[in-house]
Order: sequence, then C-alpha cells, then structure tokens
Amino acid sequence: MTPVKIAPSLLAADFARLAEAVDMVNRSEAAMLHIDVMDGVFVPNITVGFPVIASLARIATKPLDVHMMVTDPGRFVGQVRDAGADIMNVHVEACTHLHRVVQSIRTAGMRPAVTLNPATPVCLLEEIISEVDMVLLMSVNPGFGGQKFITSTVDKIRRLRALMASAGVSPMIEVDGGVNLATAPDLIAAGADVLVAGSYVFNAPDPTQAITTLAHITPSRQ
Repeated sequence: MTPVKIAPSLLAADFARLAEAVDMVNRSEAAMLHIDVMDGVFVPNITVGFPVIASLARIATKPLDVHMMVTDPGRFVGQVRDAGADIMNVHVEACTHLHRVVQSIRTAGMRPAVTLNPATPVCLLEEIISEVDMVLLMSVNPGFGGQKFITSTVDKIRRLRALMASAGVSPMIEVDGGVNLATAPDLIAAGADVLVAGSYVFNAPDPTQAITTLAHITPSRQ
C-alpha cells in the first residue's frame, strides 16, 4: 500500500524551537511542511509572517505548503513566492476573483491550491477544479489548532472525488483538522491524499515515529 502523504503543521510546534521542528520534519517521512498564515481578520488568530517563512525555507528540505488564512490573499502572491513557498493555498471564501488568483500563483512558479471551510460546499469548485494542483478540505473551523474533527468531512471527500471524476482531473485532496489515528483511516478510505497533522505530531512523545505511523495507517473498510 502506498503511504499517505503527511504534512506536519507548524501551528502545533513550539514557536521558540521552530528550527528544531523543521529539522525533525526534514528527517521524517513527511511529504511536505504545512505553514498556516493567519491575519486576525479572516480567522480569529494571528500567526507567522513572511520573514519567518523565509527563515524556515532556508533550512527546510521538504516542500512548503503555505496555507493563507487571510483576506484577499491574491495581494501576497509575490511575497509568498519570495519567502520560499512551493504550494500557495488560498481560501475560496477569501477570493473575490478566484480564477485570477489561481492563475497568478501558477505564473509565479508555485503550485496553486484552494481551501474550503467546513460549511462551504464542494460544488463551488466546479469552475476551478481543473486549474488547481490540490484542494484542502478543512475538517475543523480555521483559526486554532486542537479542535474536534468534523465527521461530515469524510463524505465531503467522496463528493469532491465525484466532482473531480466528472471533470476528468485528479488534484490531490488534503485534509486539515483533527487528524489522528482515529480519524485518518476513514479519511484515507474516502480518498484523501494528504493529511495535515499538528497536535497529533508535535504533542507525541516521538514526533518522527508519529509521522511514520500515520503515513502507513491502514484505511478503514467502508
């Protein structure tokens, strides 16, 4: 069985020891490093900015998946690129002209991804699904780590898979929020390709082993 891709979320790391967290991810089986940028407006929290991302990019050996939880993220495409992001992930709900933003991300040399909040239906991706490399489904409400997993996300993955099949495309499906050994088997069975894991990884006694365990977990039988 092909391992699922794991994207440890630095939101759950010790911010006083971010270099150590990145080094752990570098040495692990993680596929990418997930970095949340929050502005205190689109979501009720503020996290890291571009100078921090640029510092992390200098030591990271895994691709940087930068999740922009901000208003009008299209304003920052150049800064996200210059900070060293490989993937720029923008919320459908935050973009007035989503197609233009996605095009500008790809033109800037990054891989475009779009994110849906828990209450946002997958049908809103119908006109953009062929333009993106990844879709992130939030399985908690964005803004804080450690929230309870929203179980309807599992069926949402199936609906997204159906939409992709109808369009004849296959961007990766990423899930963020409440990912652990209890929720991951259902997510993988439904069709998730990438699991963002914060608390599960960084609160573990051995974060490297936690990533390995999650990457090789067996899907549930649905």
